[in-house]
Amino acid sequence: MRKTIKNAVFILLFLTLSVSTALLAYLHFFASDDKDLSGEWTANIDMTEQAAVTAFSWLQDIEGVSVSFEEIESYMQGLTIQVSLSFEQTVRYAGTFQCSVSPESYEACNQAAYAAFATAFQELLSQRFHMTDYAGSTDKEAIEALVTETFGMSTVSYLMSYGPALLPSLEDLQAGYDGSGTYEIAEDILTRQFEGGGDVTTKAEYYIRKESNLILSEEIDSVSSDSFSDYYPMIYILKQSSNQ
Repeated sequence: MRKTIKNAVFILLFLTLSVSTALLAYLHFFASDDKDLSGEWTANIDMTEQAAVTAFSWLQDIEGVSVSFEEIESYMQGLTIQVSLSFEQTVRYAGTFQCSVSPESYEACNQAAYAAFATAFQELLSQRFHMTDYAGSTDKEAIEALVTETFGMSTVSYLMSYGPALLPSLEDLQAGYDGSGTYEIAEDILTRQFEGGGDVTTKAEYYIRKESNLILSEEIDSVSSDSFSDYYPMIYILKQSSNQ
């Protein structure tokens, strides 16, 4: 069981790395030379894989349930959290920035993740009932009614209360993304210094700009706290607001 989960995680990481490497290689040769990043940028951080792996691991521990990772992933699509990043160039190749996670986007993503999780859970319960002598209906509405009668709450509420945390907490994500400070650009490196509470945290990233796209990839030689690096993605793409 655990070997299956580890294999699924390994495959996901390998595919993500392959796609990211190919994307960076392509954009390296066709990127713009514009180093003025001034404006508003937004990224939709994909949480689908993390939520699917977590749900899959939890469901594997339910006796009598047989499910593949691909089945769970098929229920969870398009789970994203919006991150906003603004730059204001004050001198050539340097300026100030501000970055934040959208709480509303996080809440919407979390709700969508558990709604998808509930659908998968109900389907598995239905399959399990089919394997027994249960004579009642096993459609979605009937399963939901059974869950509500048994646990005194809806399937979504039950999973949110007693199931796994499908996403990192909002606080952890904010610790990894939120902040403001100064930045500078040198060659292909964007260095941001997060300032606050008397401490300065430095984040250095490879960056590539292609028209209205800004691609930031893994940190290099950066000093960061555990909470900052644990949830920071390998690569993400920001879109510049159209009114800039």
